[in-house]
Amino acid sequence: MTTFEKPGFLAIELDGAGWDGADLTRAVLAAESAGLHAATFTDAPAPGRANALQRAAFAGPISRTIALVPEVDTVYTEPFHVSTQLASLDYVSGGRAGWIVTAVEAPEAAAAVGRPSVTGAALGQEAAASIEVSRRLWDSWEDDAVIRDVATGRYIDVDKLHYADFETPAGFAGAGYSVKGPSIIPRPLQGQLPVLAPASLIGEVPVEAVDAVLVSAPTPELLAAEARDVRARVGAGVAVVAELDVVLDSRGQAAAARGASFDGGRAAYAGSAAGLADFLADLLEEADGVRLHPASLFVDLDELGRLVLPELRRRGALRPVVQDGTFRGLLGLDRPASRYATASAAPAAAAGK
Repeated sequence: MTTFEKPGFLAIELDGAGWDGADLTRAVLAAESAGLHAATFTDAPAPGRANALQRAAFAGPISRTIALVPEVDTVYTEPFHVSTQLASLDYVSGGRAGWIVTAVEAPEAAAAVGRPSVTGAALGQEAAASIEVSRRLWDSWEDDAVIRDVATGRYIDVDKLHYADFETPAGFAGAGYSVKGPSIIPRPLQGQLPVLAPASLIGEVPVEAVDAVLVSAPTPELLAAEARDVRARVGAGVAVVAELDVVLDSRGQAAAARGASFDGGRAAYAGSAAGLADFLADLLEEADGVRLHPASLFVDLDELGRLVLPELRRRGALRPVVQDGTFRGLLGLDRPASRYATASAAPAAAAGK
């Protein structure tokens, strides 16, 4: 049996839960009970449904261990609001929040906000700028900025709030903008939320701006090789997360007979739970984690919880689930110091000499 030097993690896309509160609650609790490490929320528009970030926020108070990672657009949303909403998610989830950065051509979204449609390399530039704004704003409150000093009537120490002072760089393809800051939300519990981005954005988005890269391939046979290739490009400090569509044999019905169809352009596994456990065990030797996209959420989640995850744990392929842990902890990331706290400490130290 393979010995895993660094066990991996599994995430599941909960898009199939819809927005009905009972269904979403059922899905989140089922995924958490199954031992999945993270739940993701796609932001594909659907009539009458709350967006991905709102659904993740709904899941925060009802869960304890599973990381909550919504997709949030960076092209047609205001970076300041993205930053503060994600910081709020980190609070409501107890430090289990993350962010999947998206930047895709969306003429309908452009029309809805009265902006020209963004295409090509400009998409990556928009994503890179939004990530940088968010990271600066998350750092703009030092960790001890909230003092609640009753004697002086001060809630915050204003010397520990800092301007972000962001301006889009020269050569920015879209409409330039600036963000002054500071944030209107105290520093997130994790300091910096983990940022995940598709491999297709890396280049315009610097590798050092992200904590994990989502890797896709057209077939399962190519997925491990693609993960290995991306690992060579991004280095050991960035997690590699493979994307996999899944349809399993279930309730006496073969996967092939379930009539599942996938249109996400991802590798797809169809077959038995035992076969999937073998495939994931091999894949987790190349990737830090795998994000599963089930054909039918509740049907496939049941099979995953009963058969696949227990087998992977028996083999030592999965990291333990930590109650009240953080998403950064799951990814093996330390909690970073605020860039501004470091900068402001130097003059103070010099003055004290």
